[in-house]
Amino acid sequence: MLSQIFILSSKGDRLLHKDFRGEASGGSTDLVDTFYRKITALPRDQAPVFMAHEGLHFIHVRHAGLYVVATTGHHTSPFTIIEFLNRLVTLIRDYCGSLSEKTVSLNFALICELLDEMLDYGYVQTTAPDVLRNFIQMEPVLSKAFSLLDLGSVGLFGADTQQNKVAPSSAASRPVLPPHGDQGARNEVFLDVVERLTVVIAANGTPMKADIQGEIRLKSYLPSCSELRIGLTEEFCVGKWELRGEWAGAGLRSAWRGRPGSDPPPSLPAGYGTAVRADQCAFHSSVKLDEFESSRILKVTPSPGELPLMQYQLSDDLPSALPFHLFPTLERDPTGRLHVYLKLRCDLAPKSQALNVQVQLPVPKGVVSLSQELSSPEQTAELQSSLKAIRWVIPRIQGGSQLSALFKLEIPGLSSSSLLEVGPVNMSFELPMHTCSGLQIRFLRFTAPQPGLPHHWVRYVSHSDSYVIRL
Repeated sequence: MLSQIFILSSKGDRLLHKDFRGEASGGSTDLVDTFYRKITALPRDQAPVFMAHEGLHFIHVRHAGLYVVATTGHHTSPFTIIEFLNRLVTLIRDYCGSLSEKTVSLNFALICELLDEMLDYGYVQTTAPDVLRNFIQMEPVLSKAFSLLDLGSVGLFGADTQQNKVAPSSAASRPVLPPHGDQGARNEVFLDVVERLTVVIAANGTPMKADIQGEIRLKSYLPSCSELRIGLTEEFCVGKWELRGEWAGAGLRSAWRGRPGSDPPPSLPAGYGTAVRADQCAFHSSVKLDEFESSRILKVTPSPGELPLMQYQLSDDLPSALPFHLFPTLERDPTGRLHVYLKLRCDLAPKSQALNVQVQLPVPKGVVSLSQELSSPEQTAELQSSLKAIRWVIPRIQGGSQLSALFKLEIPGLSSSSLLEVGPVNMSFELPMHTCSGLQIRFLRFTAPQPGLPHHWVRYVSHSDSYVIRL
């Protein structure tokens, strides 16, 4: 049972609010301020999903920088509410094409109508798209947001690829559920392999931590279709033991957990390709795994919308080299200024590239000015006074190349202890058409002929917002 639903921007601005029961004391503004104050008071990346305040419980999820929050004063399972909020986010994407501040503002009435049909006096009625589409009358207003990480928008097709034939840039930015009477929508299926890389590198260049969290997402624009077969890399193994000819029991059992009547197979025939390993993996309940043991094939009958087919995780022993190495140098000149020289090397293949690279370098608190020398004109850098950090932005860097930057900091009373305040460096970036784990999709096929010759696309992207390099 839910009392209220509201959506906030990353800055705490209220984009949407819906009160279903009128149980909360005070106005909606007080609730929003209370929630955002509790979130911002916590250390970074440690905000709990479930919080309590004066008998009222806040449960939230975060997508595309937005907070989607539910409140309840009753003993309701938080996991049920989290599942509902995630389903709400998926439905907004299905109807509006993407999720952003602009999307919520443009489609305020549509989202409110969606909530009215999904909830009755705080009780969940349905989240099924096929049921809701019979009652939703508002037409979506589309925005043109660009983001590589939001796979419902145009980002993956904004980068250069090695393919001769790619989908148009707006292919995946339209709603999954077309407007009423629209018969011109193309039948398409998008399969996205998304990986998030988390790395900590010591001052001597040795990796201290390297984790990959991956997900295979299916986004279908087909009103109905037959079974879809998805072939993964043949030598995909689960566990930390032998990669060829043997299944890892503990890792595979975690992949099979929750599937009554199915036992982990004892062995897997050795293949001939590059081995791809995952420590753990989990599948959506609708995925059939009867051919996964022998052929690494997932089978699913998709309905219109977005579906996370598989999630996997890999820690420490990465199959490929890290994408970036940073070589820092710190010096003091005779005038007392601090010189920070950074050389960034991209260790991707020459045909690959990294986009939207940002380097965040904390500097001493006493810094008053910054001068810079950058190796190429498209780079930018600025001193963020509120954060006491230098932000170095690189729109694009080609694999096998390196860039450099020299920062001259004016710091009154510079001392040896001030140098300890420099670093660590934190990087964020996006790698289109690249997977750090090496996982690839061999094929994407329908078991029966489909009307209208549906198009299917496979897209890859790796990204990181926690790539830490100690100085």
